[in-house]
Amino acid sequence: MATNQNMKLKLIVDKKANKLLFAEAGKDFADFLMSLLTLPVGSVIRLTKPKMVGCVGELYESVENLGYTFIQPGLDKNFLLNPACLNPPILLQNEVPKATRFFSCLQRHSYVAQSTATRCPSPGCGYLMSNELNFLPNNTIDAFSKGGFVKDVVTYMVTDALVVTPINSISTFLPLNKFNLNDTVVLEEKVVEVGMEEGLALLKASLQSKTALTDVFLQPALMQLKMEIP
Repeated sequence: MATNQNMKLKLIVDKKANKLLFAEAGKDFADFLMSLLTLPVGSVIRLTKPKMVGCVGELYESVENLGYTFIQPGLDKNFLLNPACLNPPILLQNEVPKATRFFSCLQRHSYVAQSTATRCPSPGCGYLMSNELNFLPNNTIDAFSKGGFVKDVVTYMVTDALVVTPINSISTFLPLNKFNLNDTVVLEEKVVEVGMEEGLALLKASLQSKTALTDVFLQPALMQLKMEIP
């Protein structure tokens, strides 16, 4: 999917073996990968449905199917199924709700909520949490949202297993030394675009594969097969 937030990623490929050695990425892609760690589990499951490894998807569906008769008054299932994130990954910002509004009751008890449908649990209160508060993020979250996580001073090497390390600026050939390449290897550079569709695919691949970049950019049909296997 083409968007104005698309990123460029340079893949270094063993052409004969159709094998990815590593990728060269800028700050934007490194920030995107690291920001995946900020996603709430509920959001990760929703974004990677319907197929995912493990039973956490079944747990998610059990909450989806649970009737409100069995849920505490004033609570919304979306708190678990579609939780808000303080700093959604840039490519997925349209898919993950951002937590920007907080509310207290009119009595200003020491409880806050993200929904005005929530009632204050303070004894004898029970007022709706309808008084909007001004949220001030801490310096770390604020800086991350404005400037990302890593510095824009070097190119970053990303392995197939999504290990991110800075490339030594002295020589662009240093990463190749790690692969013990022989004279018969034919290297190819392949530049790909990373948009929201690829970002979601990388999130899915990262949860069930040690070859995430290959699955998404070199062998997408294989990734689709992996996703279809229960």
